[in-house]
Amino acid sequence: MAVSLREYRARIKSTESMKKITRAMELIAASRIIKAQQRAQSAAPYARELTRAVSAVATYSNVDHPLTREPEDPKRAAVLIVTSDRGLAGAYSSSVLKEAERLAERLRGEGKDVVTYIAGRKGEAYYKFRNRPIAQSWTGFSDQPSYDVAHEIGRTLIDAFLADEGEENAVDEVHVVFTRFRSMLVQEPTDVRLLPLEVVEGEEKPSNGDVLPLYEFEPSPEEVLDGLLPQYVQSRIFFALLQAAASELAARQKAMKSATDNADELIKKFTRIANQARQAGITQEISEIVGGVNALADAQAGSE
Repeated sequence: MAVSLREYRARIKSTESMKKITRAMELIAASRIIKAQQRAQSAAPYARELTRAVSAVATYSNVDHPLTREPEDPKRAAVLIVTSDRGLAGAYSSSVLKEAERLAERLRGEGKDVVTYIAGRKGEAYYKFRNRPIAQSWTGFSDQPSYDVAHEIGRTLIDAFLADEGEENAVDEVHVVFTRFRSMLVQEPTDVRLLPLEVVEGEEKPSNGDVLPLYEFEPSPEEVLDGLLPQYVQSRIFFALLQAAASELAARQKAMKSATDNADELIKKFTRIANQARQAGITQEISEIVGGVNALADAQAGSE
């Protein structure tokens, strides 16, 4: 019984150590998520105005640009999957990967080959473990993405989209799968088609009291699109990375809080079992002592 008691005490000690770790990670995620939310919110106005500018050029100039031209028979589609670099975030990465699997299945059903690009070590490990090909991957920035990384990813995807048919990584479409941050409790896996651009804002009517800005295209709409469209794609990717970072931290905070609560329950359970084991051991020792005293008393009575 003493050995069993030592085992339960060791379990309590190890659970308390895990609780300290999960509690610390919960507090770290809670402190970082505010900054991540602020970065995502501050990037939204720039992305919105850039979208309106691109919409105005593409809608009112009637320019046939490679990034807005719909291919007649698309055969290959690039899919950028945004996952996390670290674990302990609940079902965050697995939800994104499931959404990417659904998108890939739909694209293959349309007769398109899927070229996979990965952002985050979890997605990279998922595909490498299953021996699936990866065109290119980027890691080490999932919780604090920078615009330089978004610029590199966007440039790579644009180059693949503009590559001549027959080249190794040439694609006809570009999709991105990421987790959209709705609130601290809701993070939604989403897939968006980036290229060719689907410009719809220019066709929307302004709301009451909202006046659409007037644009003058200098030196020409073609050159304006050449400058705006790459920035548009990169800003959309950067915004997706910021949304994914906020979602990852929210998911990690929620997962670590649940782990801390479970550790509390385990500590209570093991403490109760250990107390019962200690009481059973004491009861057994008392019974043995009483039995020994009775045996000695009976032996003395028999000798007399």
